[in-house]
Amino acid sequence: MSEPYFTKKLEPIKVKEKTISQLLAEMSRTAYQGRKLGEAVDVWENMLKEKDLTIVMGLAGSMSTAGQWTIVNWFMEKRFIDVLVSTGANVSEDIVDAMGFGYWQGSHLVNDEELLKADINRYYDVFGKETDYRKMEELITDFVMTLKTDYPYSSAEFFHLLGKYLSEKKIPAIAAVAYENGVPIFSPAMVDSAYGETFLMAKNRGHNVILDSVKEFDQFVTIGTKTKDIGVVYIGGGVPKDLTQLIAISVSPMTQDKGVEGRKGGLRKSLQEYYYPHKYAIQITTDSPQWGGLSGCTLEEAISWGKINSQAGTRAVCYCDATIALPLIAHALCERVKTKRIAPDMSWLFKNIT
Repeated sequence: MSEPYFTKKLEPIKVKEKTISQLLAEMSRTAYQGRKLGEAVDVWENMLKEKDLTIVMGLAGSMSTAGQWTIVNWFMEKRFIDVLVSTGANVSEDIVDAMGFGYWQGSHLVNDEELLKADINRYYDVFGKETDYRKMEELITDFVMTLKTDYPYSSAEFFHLLGKYLSEKKIPAIAAVAYENGVPIFSPAMVDSAYGETFLMAKNRGHNVILDSVKEFDQFVTIGTKTKDIGVVYIGGGVPKDLTQLIAISVSPMTQDKGVEGRKGGLRKSLQEYYYPHKYAIQITTDSPQWGGLSGCTLEEAISWGKINSQAGTRAVCYCDATIALPLIAHALCERVKTKRIAPDMSWLFKNIT
């Protein structure tokens, strides 16, 4: 009876010179979150070997101010991700750094009233200049003024055009690199960031831009009808994770419960509703599940919704600060995967805009 519990023996780590990839492989044979971090690399590497898989990254938290935006750029350049779903902050605050202004190492042990008087914004232990933030907003506002006022833009269309604008100005922000590599960016809550202020600044100049969230959701869910399988990588949770989870179950109402030809999914018997669980899933989070929030919600819980595949070895949840996990995962993948991935063509999303 005890034999099934003793199939994989734990292997202690021996200290010697080794690559990051080798270290994480060894960590995957230990325990706790070190093991989960190693497993996350394995799951991502397996995703990259699939021939008909769309990889979606959900990006929450204050990652760009923490110097992680260039890692996201690398993932897009290698097409280790095909779609980015982000908070507005992560795809606006990166522009400050890409413009050459940057952020500064600071401390959380500081007088915040003094920072306010000095026009310094604090992101835990990072300092940013309010004047630099405003220059970023003014740049985006200048872009917004170039958009049509009678055309309803989805966030993916907005960021595609912004990426082109930034690319032409040689500002290598996330949107620019996404544009250059054919990676769409969705940001369903983008006004909850500098973008909300830029829309008001453009309005003050007599320029009203229309954002269509229904069109955006329709475009996003349509991705689920054009691929065999989907893999997801969640940095944090929040709106980016929730939207990406919905692509697994919202295809059915889109197709009037007729399903998607060529996709293998499930069917809820009581409703005759199709669902298509994500084949692979990784989440890096510091939130706990017992509080009931989505950022801490386990991938196993998502199985009950039909959002995540239940097959063993296809998912990994690592409870770790993303500023620790993301650089390690990226460098391990850099060592293991030497060629640019042949990725799905997402250009159909932008065929109607100029």
